[in-house]
Amino acid sequence: MVDAMGGATGPRGRARITVVGIGADGWEGMPERLRAVVRNAGVLLGGSRHLGLVPPVAGQRRETWPSPLRERLPALLGSLGTAPVAALASGDPMVSGIGTTLVEVLGADAVLIEPAVSSVALARARMGWSAESSEVVTLVGRDARLLLRSLAPGHRVLVLSPDRAAPGVVARLLVDAGYGGSAMTVLGDLGADTESRAELTASAWLGERAPGVPALHVLALDLRGPGVSWATGLPDEAYEHDGQLTRRDLRAAALARLAPAPGAHLWDVGAGAGSVGIEWLRTHPTCRASAVESAPERAARIRRNAGRLGVPTLTVVEGSAPEALAGLPTPDAVFVGGGATRAGVVDACLGALRPGGRLVVHGVTLETERVLADAYRLHGGELSRVAVESAAPLGTFTGWTPARTVTQWFVTRRP
Repeated sequence: MVDAMGGATGPRGRARITVVGIGADGWEGMPERLRAVVRNAGVLLGGSRHLGLVPPVAGQRRETWPSPLRERLPALLGSLGTAPVAALASGDPMVSGIGTTLVEVLGADAVLIEPAVSSVALARARMGWSAESSEVVTLVGRDARLLLRSLAPGHRVLVLSPDRAAPGVVARLLVDAGYGGSAMTVLGDLGADTESRAELTASAWLGERAPGVPALHVLALDLRGPGVSWATGLPDEAYEHDGQLTRRDLRAAALARLAPAPGAHLWDVGAGAGSVGIEWLRTHPTCRASAVESAPERAARIRRNAGRLGVPTLTVVEGSAPEALAGLPTPDAVFVGGGATRAGVVDACLGALRPGGRLVVHGVTLETERVLADAYRLHGGELSRVAVESAAPLGTFTGWTPARTVTQWFVTRRP
């Protein structure tokens, strides 16, 4: 097997590249064994700050990471020849670090990770928070609105910050979401002689009392705010919509059959307000989803809903199925909330699924019912009619107000 740098990969003891973690105490705090690895490397990779921490070594080639990293990294790695290669990273290279990227590009056998104590471990130690009682959210290179998915009263979150502006951005998100009373603790330069700590509520952070922020810091959040459900079936009022919305009870029924799982990809076809794709993504941070919507104003609304509900990673595809489905990642599940009567839509969705993948189609018209009845006869599965009635005033009394009955077809693609 040949790796991206032209060398043979093999057991981890003969890894093609060694990634060495550096703590806030820098070169002086690094064990001598790892100092020797860095000194003996023919090529040393790292950020400018990291490379500046290491004393000069005669004849050693030093390269900073390219930008954009993922796009230009293969070319850099391919230029390094056969000399031993070391790379420098902050703390644990596998915590939102370069180690993860190198393993993805080169494979685990080609990369040896030598971690230092991570900033996450140090932050938990300073806060007295166990790993089991806290969550880690990285905003490095990511949309800050991802944090909104993790909101819940009493929940503890450690935020890996990209820059000095991050606490202000986070404070604004918290205040706008009704979490202004949350405690925000900025833990700066963890593990160094210059280590610092500053604590304010999110609301106070936006005022004149906000302190200076070190370039290297972790943000610890002890959240205080309104209750937020992490289950499927959010209230309809959670969404901006124009009436094209899969309603709460039907949404929960559909997602129960779509069965989201870590890393799985959903197509939400005829997405309307995007509610099914959004709640699929909210079930786990590694879930992925593509929302297909033909109306530009609805596509824009889907993006707003996704950002506000903490899943800005939702991919919105503007166009009509089945044509707009071409080129999308292979789905593990597909939901068709609109457009099932268009020629080829149901067949294209079913045919695109992986073996064992799930398809759920909703319809409210007789024309869609005929399509779903034919599909049920041909492919089997479950065919159901779902009727929901809600209590509402009826003169001086209270009566039942029915919503439109929805026909639901659910099928699992055979292996």
